[in-house]
Amino acid sequence: MRATTALLTLAFVFTGATAAQAKDFYVDPLKGSKTGDGSAAKPWRTIEEVIADGKVETQSWASLPYKAGAKLVVKNAGAPIKAGDTIYLRSGYHGALSIISHYNAKTITIVAQAGQAPKLKSVLVRSSKNWVLRGLQVSPEFAPTWAVVKQMVSVESKSYTGPVELVTVDGCLVRTVADTSSWTAAEWVAKAGNGIGFGGTKITIKNNKLKNVDFGITGGGTHSLVDRNVVENFSGDGMRGLGDHTVFSYNTVMNCYDVDANHDDGFQSWSVGTDGKVGTGTVTGVVLRGNLIINYTDPNQKHRGALQGIGMFDGTFVSWVVENNVIIVDHYHGISLYGVKSSRVVNNTVIDPNSVKPGPPWIKITNHKNGTAPTGCTVRNNLATAFTSATTGVTEDHNVTVKMTALGTYFVNAAKNDLHLKVGCPALDKGSATLAPKIDRDGVPRPQGSAVDVGAYEWVKPGTKFDSGAPNSDAAATADSAAPGSDSAAPGSEAGPDDGAGTATDGTAPGTRADDGCDCQIPATPGAAGALPLLALLVLLMILLRR
Repeated sequence: MRATTALLTLAFVFTGATAAQAKDFYVDPLKGSKTGDGSAAKPWRTIEEVIADGKVETQSWASLPYKAGAKLVVKNAGAPIKAGDTIYLRSGYHGALSIISHYNAKTITIVAQAGQAPKLKSVLVRSSKNWVLRGLQVSPEFAPTWAVVKQMVSVESKSYTGPVELVTVDGCLVRTVADTSSWTAAEWVAKAGNGIGFGGTKITIKNNKLKNVDFGITGGGTHSLVDRNVVENFSGDGMRGLGDHTVFSYNTVMNCYDVDANHDDGFQSWSVGTDGKVGTGTVTGVVLRGNLIINYTDPNQKHRGALQGIGMFDGTFVSWVVENNVIIVDHYHGISLYGVKSSRVVNNTVIDPNSVKPGPPWIKITNHKNGTAPTGCTVRNNLATAFTSATTGVTEDHNVTVKMTALGTYFVNAAKNDLHLKVGCPALDKGSATLAPKIDRDGVPRPQGSAVDVGAYEWVKPGTKFDSGAPNSDAAATADSAAPGSDSAAPGSEAGPDDGAGTATDGTAPGTRADDGCDCQIPATPGAAGALPLLALLVLLMILLRR
């Protein structure tokens, strides 16, 4: 009986402690007050003030500059917001969110309250840990006075203040302005800001909409996930992947604006060696899966330019997987990898939206610019307008070349960018199961016929449904962390390497600028972790009561 009583007491105490772990706070620019208590009835005024006024109890390094092995100490002791809490933002202008040196023991979530539209000028998360930003709208046009913001959302490490890790940016709208239809080329160059840039490790960028930007998403971080984002209307590169072991999955990049001498890419990567030079290092273990890159959706688009698809011109690139991507670009470079080891390009679809030069685009794995040949690479099951890989170090098989005059034979509606396969087309059942993705870009299991179909889509009878639904992204964010404390690659940097644009033969003319699937980054429901020990206590209690 005493044991039962003790267990009951412990269970109630534990339940109370669990319930007290996480609290909700509210911020309302229209009805809130700087002297409020953060409750739903008495909200604070802006999230900029909440952070600046030290209302978050967190941790920071005991001393600076940061050194590996440094200890964290309490920062803002006794502040109302603590690790595991949620901050709900209501409609109105919240200023510029700046989170610097806030290392939380558990995730703190800043989220738009249901039905609300919180607006921010910019977002900076630097040298911090365990933050989720969800449902925010970010643009300099929301500020009382418009001014250029070159980097609208930045998640970054700094050598002085320390690393950044376990940060999620989810479901946010990021744009320079709502409408650029009247912009001249000079206005694009002068005004367009970069969308989202991140360094650090275990960063998740997902479900965001970026519009009217210079560079879209630039990832210098490692072991991270960039998933299901849309980059619409951009004048630089749609996405850049410069760190190791990161997954770029099911993103859409569309509408390139040619406003300067930059050679624009839907996706670009390059290496930097220990000597600080481009093309002397390695970028390892990156996955490009199920992305859609479209040069333009309107043939009459203002400032329409020629977009390179996936351009990787300054390796060495090691252990990359490029699969199930759809590339529609008016250029020679559909998927081009220069300086590659142990990588594969499988089940991609690459076409040109028109028959005008440059183009049509190719799939190519070729030598490093220093002449080093690729090794251990595979190009398989692709459907493209051209193939031109190196003769050594690359296995090419089960690919199908489609002529521009035959697009109607292969695709449902190429003119409308629908590259699903037509029934009976020559790409059906022509692939190999070896190294083929188990599902296609739509999540359809392979194969549906006697063999795997070639390209990003597996033909399936119209109206057929699968329980698997949309594919899940498997991120590489659970592997070893990057060495902390180093400066992140500059998001959206103007100084890039040679972009590889130029003639159809050499492709090396330099440019002038050079929770899904990532369980380590998705915050647990507040108090959920504490519920497991409580459940064990209750089970033990039931066993004792039955005796």
